[in-house]
Amino acid sequence: MILRDEEQARAYVADFVDAAGMERLDRLEALLREENERQNLIAAATLQTVWLRHVADSAQLLSYVPRETEDPGAWLDLGTGAGFPGLVIAAMRPHWDVRLIESRRKRTDWLERARIDLGLGRCQVVASRLEMVATVEAGVISARAFAPMPKLIDLSARFSTNRTLWLLPKGRSAAQDLASLPESTRRLFHVEQSCTDTEAGIIVGRLDLAGHRGPKQTPGSKRG
Repeated sequence: MILRDEEQARAYVADFVDAAGMERLDRLEALLREENERQNLIAAATLQTVWLRHVADSAQLLSYVPRETEDPGAWLDLGTGAGFPGLVIAAMRPHWDVRLIESRRKRTDWLERARIDLGLGRCQVVASRLEMVATVEAGVISARAFAPMPKLIDLSARFSTNRTLWLLPKGRSAAQDLASLPESTRRLFHVEQSCTDTEAGIIVGRLDLAGHRGPKQTPGSKRG
């Protein structure tokens, strides 16, 4: 099913959370609108469709995680920016270890304020370039418009084990981006249809890249 409007988007998201979760997401929307007047977190044209373009678009990643999952392990959201998808996931699953990795100071300041306001004690804002983040075993790796697939794999492989689920919303470039990978890596991923855009896709994979030789990492500081 492709969601068409804000009403459908809200109903879709509500199927994943309880009333308290919807309240947190409503609060997140309010905070986002307020902050967007100070810095350009999202395009002004999408302010009328926040639930469709941003909240539901992020929430749909939960459909790839079994509902009975109590703890998927560390969820690393790379290049979180305005908080999509990572902050939405944290608001919907406040008991999960969600780490929002973002290097831009204005963005990390906003993410930290939002995290505190929403009472997300297990969520962490990691104010650092990904290359400087200490290696951890990720349960989930997500990234929305963070980098082309070859670079994303190169930077992120050290966080991945054979249990790591990769969820990469790639919009309308999903198939093209996946095709840019070597065949040996490409075959470990596939493209799923996004529920928010008939032409958009999500690259999904579960693979062990721990032995991949990516950039040398330096332990970085975590904030949050």
